[in-house]
Amino acid sequence: MNSEFTIAVHCLVFLSMKDECMANSEDLSRSVGTHPARVRKVLSVLRKHGYLTTKEGAHGGYLLSRPSEEIKLGELYRLVAGGSLGPSWCSGESGSTCVVSSNMQGVMGSIYDGGEEALSAYFDRISIEDVKHRIGNGEECSLSMESLSMKDRS
Repeated sequence: MNSEFTIAVHCLVFLSMKDECMANSEDLSRSVGTHPARVRKVLSVLRKHGYLTTKEGAHGGYLLSRPSEEIKLGELYRLVAGGSLGPSWCSGESGSTCVVSSNMQGVMGSIYDGGEEALSAYFDRISIEDVKHRIGNGEECSLSMESLSMKDRS
């Protein structure tokens, strides 16, 4: 998992708690605990894809452009972190005479793809509003893997 996903979720939850007030990248970076340029990079992607609006100038900043209950973590994951489950390198050689070596990349690729789909489906069930609520109530995630698999069967 890459850190851009966590930064995106953090910033959107922070902005959802500000209601109609704007926050600038310095405010957001202090809350996230990282450099403002790193936060701005993620905010730029979120703005480009319609999650944020911006106002330039001395009193400018960022605002949510969609209701927090409509923004699902799955969307954000696919936008900024999709494909991060799979490694950048996989063992094996596709032209090898060894059956394990010649098939490992394809098999592991399909396994990672399945993991991506499952993770994305899980994140699709959680909104920015849900995260905000859990923070406000000090709750842990209420969707267990067991409840997730039970919902998929129905």
